[in-house]
Amino acid sequence: MTDYTSRRTMMVDTQVRPSDVTKFPIIDAMLAIPREAYVPDNKREAAYIGENLTLDEGRVMLEPRTLAKMLEVLDVQPSHVALDVACGLGYSTAILSRLCDFVVAVEDDEARTAEAQSILSQNGIDNAAVMMHALTEGAAKSGPYDVIIIQGGVEEMPTALTDQLREGGRIACIFLEGNLGVVRVGHKIDGAVNWRFAFNASAPVLKGFEKRAAFAL
Repeated sequence: MTDYTSRRTMMVDTQVRPSDVTKFPIIDAMLAIPREAYVPDNKREAAYIGENLTLDEGRVMLEPRTLAKMLEVLDVQPSHVALDVACGLGYSTAILSRLCDFVVAVEDDEARTAEAQSILSQNGIDNAAVMMHALTEGAAKSGPYDVIIIQGGVEEMPTALTDQLREGGRIACIFLEGNLGVVRVGHKIDGAVNWRFAFNASAPVLKGFEKRAAFAL
């Protein structure tokens, strides 16, 4: 029988802590949440590998290091309400649920939305809700949000998402620029989001977040 508890501890000790993740609530959440519960059954043995884990075509669960560092730069607080875009089967939502007051998660597939909500409920997480919307639309009716995190690559950020960020709030995502991926954190001040570099990471571009082609005359 696989000892997933030991694998979780090893993941934190070898992937998360060495990546300058120092906030105890993040480390505590990653030690507590069973990552293997939030992947397809045939991927459980690979749940703790130190790389992105493919969930479906064009969709991944971000590697533990990337997710932890994104949460670190977002500075999630217990009073915050968070928006988790492209939550997959809910692992990132589960982690966030231990860091903040409430999490609204968004998926664009009916079956994945239902499965994520079911897994969260089975694991006793009652301060999170998974909704089905286009990923680029977020969940405006439940906003605004103190923090927004996007679980995949972005070439172009939809204004519909940044509009849902509360004044003073933060958003983190992986911007893809050619073959390079960089995580940037945006801080909303006076209605505008100011972006700064955080660290390097990569993930497939999410549907709807592709850069629109420029038409030459």
